[in-house]
Amino acid sequence: MFVIFTTRFQNAVKMKKTFTSLSILIAASCGVFLLSSCTREFTCQCKMTYAGDPGLPEVTLREYSIKDTKKGAESKCKANSASYEKDGITTVEDCDLW
Repeated sequence: MFVIFTTRFQNAVKMKKTFTSLSILIAASCGVFLLSSCTREFTCQCKMTYAGDPGLPEVTLREYSIKDTKKGAESKCKANSASYEKDGITTVEDCDLW
């Protein structure tokens, strides 16, 4: 009778260790997945400066949201940076992720 109890106890301990190890592995995998490909909402802020005519505003800020991964949002935001010229007025738009 003692042998049967000991064997059952050993099996229960092995099963508990396996379950604990499996739980830790699943939790770690989920954590890595959630942190690596997390899409969130980021704010892109564009600073527009004007030159070429007196009376133009010095700086104008424009903000908009981008829902993507941080890397994707940063590249989309930077892609909006540009310089324009029309009728002697130069507009420089410099965008950064906030």
